[in-house]
Amino acid sequence: MSKTIFITGASKGFGRIWTEAFLKRGDKVAASARNIETLQELAAQYPDTLLPIKLDVNDRAASFAAVEQAAKHFGRVDVVINNAGYGLFGTIEETSEKEARDQIETNVFGLLWITQAAIPVMRAQGGGHILQVSSVLGVATLPVLGLYNASKWAVEGLSETLASEVKDFGIKVTLIEPNGFSTDWAGASATRSEPIALYDGIKEALYAGLTPDTIGNPEATSDAILKVVDQENPPLRIFLGKVGLPWLSQVYADRLATWEEWKEVADAAHGHVTA
Repeated sequence: MSKTIFITGASKGFGRIWTEAFLKRGDKVAASARNIETLQELAAQYPDTLLPIKLDVNDRAASFAAVEQAAKHFGRVDVVINNAGYGLFGTIEETSEKEARDQIETNVFGLLWITQAAIPVMRAQGGGHILQVSSVLGVATLPVLGLYNASKWAVEGLSETLASEVKDFGIKVTLIEPNGFSTDWAGASATRSEPIALYDGIKEALYAGLTPDTIGNPEATSDAILKVVDQENPPLRIFLGKVGLPWLSQVYADRLATWEEWKEVADAAHGHVTA
């Protein structure tokens, strides 16, 4: 049975790849982008099943209107994929106020507006599935991406909370956690802060670690997304790529070891409850 998908950031990268994958298998897609001219070719190929929507997710009213437009056009919205977002490269000290605010505005608030718009639509139809494109950097961090890390950690907390709040409405939530992929996320789509030379060594070390073996092929992610949206009981979190799980397994082992080391101090801080 075909599904109706609403996806943001559909003009390129994961958004474009997944939009095409849904259309090819017969799903209906409301694909939003800042520039819908990038979707003209697909619209001509799938005139009955693709609805291009011009949208800047930073505009809350427009986000609500876009979800409502999709629901009216197709009759329902089964799956919402919050994919719009971008990377900000710069150390904490280098990041300007505008860069920081813009990063959080798009990656967190843009996602929040679409999520808030989708909930009543899905509740009224008896269920749905919200996929939030986060990152392995929403679970652990790398230097030089501090504000991006922060935005994805916010998405993690928001979405895990959301899952517990909407499950009784039949709405499911999944956090998608990609490692690095060869999209233009780190290229034309990225923003870079004005550099401070003192951090050059940290940046060189970071980029040296991004070897071809650690970068995934974005085209290979489609099957995983299709499987997730077709599951009766989808996972709250799923990694995309082979880097995330082994890295995060070590990160959590180190965290647990440190927490255990400081357990006595933590317990003592609880104090004693007196009657």
